[in-house]
Parts: sequence; C-alpha cells; structure tokens
Amino acid sequence: MTRALKRSLIAALTLASLPIAAVAAGPAASQWEIGPIIRGKNYSVNMPPTLEEGGGGPGFDFPYPSAVAGQVNYVTVPVRSLAGVRRITLTYRIDAARGVRVVPEEVPGERAVLSLYFQRSGDRWSVRTPHHRWYAPSDRVMPLTPGTHTVTVALDEPWVAMMGGDGHSLPQAFARAKAEAAEVGFVFGSVGGRGHGVYATGPARFTVVDFKIE
Repeated sequence: MTRALKRSLIAALTLASLPIAAVAAGPAASQWEIGPIIRGKNYSVNMPPTLEEGGGGPGFDFPYPSAVAGQVNYVTVPVRSLAGVRRITLTYRIDAARGVRVVPEEVPGERAVLSLYFQRSGDRWSVRTPHHRWYAPSDRVMPLTPGTHTVTVALDEPWVAMMGGDGHSLPQAFARAKAEAAEVGFVFGSVGGRGHGVYATGPARFTVVDFKIE
C-alpha cells in the first residue's frame, strides 16, 4: 500500500465517525454541540444545545447586547480520531448590522476571536489532563467580524496545549491527542482566553458554511 493511499484511507475512517453530511459541507446542525458541558453545567449561557438549521447552513444567534444576555464558548462535533489527518478547514459567515461588535466576555477591551480546536477523549477539564485540549496557533486565530471567512490549520503546525506548550515541543502528547481525539470544532474568546466566551452588542448571526477534515 502506498503512503498516499494509506493517508486517504485513514482520513476516510476519520470522517466515518461524522455524519455523512460532513464529507460534503459539514455536519448537520443537530450534531454540532454548543458547550462545553462540564459535570452537567453548560458554560455557553443561554444558548441552545445545538446549532440550528438556517438558509445558508447550521448556525446560531450571538447573545446580545451584553454579557448579561449570555455567551457562546465551544461548538464541537464528535470525531473518532485525527490520526493521519493533514488539515482542518472552516468557512463561516457572520451577519450583523453596521456597528455591531462581537466582544470577549472575560476581557471586553480585547479583540474577539475564533480558534479551531480539538479535544482528546478522557478530558477531566482540570490541570490533571493538561494535554487533552488543543487550540490553533496564536497566529491562526480569526477575528470575529462581519463577512465570510475561511481558516485552514494543518495538523503539523504548532497547536497550543491548554496548560502551555505546543505540538512541536510536546510531540508525544500531541500525537496521542490526535490519535484519541473525541471532539473537533471551534471556540470563541480572546487570544489569551480561547473558549472563554463571547457575546454581541446587537443582533448578529454565525453560520457554518463549510467544515472539512482532510
């Protein structure tokens, strides 16, 4: 078996754990979980449990006009493994009236960003599992501004571990996290607080146009 064929088969098996729609334009709305849900508590406050179908694809409305209205933190789908995967690509659209901003709940004065993300199975959401959550490199986060945007992050780039270090400095931990990945998707927050949540200052909608694992 050639190396190229082996990679193709691995990628196909990875996608097999996602709904069929993931192969074409991404998972169905009901398979995107809005969370995280930790010990029964959903940290995306006042958000529905999943994305909702819309005219342009699965999406959600940002809570607004302040943090009192709620926040959205993590949006993920289950995956069997990311071993052998080369890259993850997300195309999304934000529709908002002129002047509406997306704001990091924890640090309102900083820029709100989106980061691609994956999580190893068995995460205890504590320092006891410091290498189970991995976020896109800092120079690969995306500002949350109106319009259609695409971000692609290769799996050989220096993804950042939850408690510090990256895939280059922690190669064994990163390889195990990819092999045992259970969730993949994207998170909202700031550069220094990935996944810590955002809200909008007015009506704004986020739509997943396409999501690919290749």
